[in-house]
Amino acid sequence: MTRGKQRELACQKIMKKQSNSVKGQRRDDGHSAAARKQRDSEIMQQKQKKANEKKEEPK
Repeated sequence: MTRGKQRELACQKIMKKQSNSVKGQRRDDGHSAAARKQRDSEIMQQKQKKANEKKEEPK
């Protein structure tokens, strides 16, 4: 009967982990959709600029 208890404890652990996880859910950061879009756009532009600088760098 040991395995039954282990299985039950494992199921409880998994359910607890899944309930705490926010995977696939958007955090409520208090920004409107437009503000989020603008912020994300700026971040992506910075990343692209950094990638271009790295590409142009002589080896």
